[in-house]
Amino acid sequence: MWTIVIEAGGKSTRMGMDKALMPFNGEPLIQRIIRRLDGVGDEMMIVANQPEPYRMLGLRVVPDVIPGSGALSGVHTALACASHPFVIITACDLPFVNAHLIREAMRHLVEENVDVVIPRTEQGLEPFHAVYRRETCLPAAESAIRDGYKRIISWFHHVRVLELPVENFRHLDPQGITFLNVNTPEEWRLAEELAAQGE
Repeated sequence: MWTIVIEAGGKSTRMGMDKALMPFNGEPLIQRIIRRLDGVGDEMMIVANQPEPYRMLGLRVVPDVIPGSGALSGVHTALACASHPFVIITACDLPFVNAHLIREAMRHLVEENVDVVIPRTEQGLEPFHAVYRRETCLPAAESAIRDGYKRIISWFHHVRVLELPVENFRHLDPQGITFLNVNTPEEWRLAEELAAQGE
């Protein structure tokens, strides 16, 4: 019933190379994310506009269905290409993607019959660590692209969204590192150090 989608379509301009495939403590970063989410869903796929480098992972890799709208194109593609009615979307630069928090969001989506369950931190909403109902979210995301929007959440007012405040899941992320993404070499080194400590 659940498709996991890893977004790997970014240009990694601040890193200088494709960070999804950069070695993170001895393995490609995206391989670490795959491993951390193993068993959470029924299917796993990757959205990447240059699919070939990811073929070695043995997962289905798809490019943007409607390119040109940045991260929104990636979310739309995830929803359009998922085989299951519920979709988990995460990003290739979250080395501490949190399976426990994702399972909590999955539970809320089903039990409360909403369309999106998304964490809200002090920095704002986290659409790349969220879960989506394909049936309702796909047409809303596609309509937003057709109307020229690029913000990932530009279509949220058309669906039922449940926000999870940080205080509701702090027990699942006691170190506060779930949403730590790696965009620069300095952030990369910090994340590797934290991972080496067993996080």
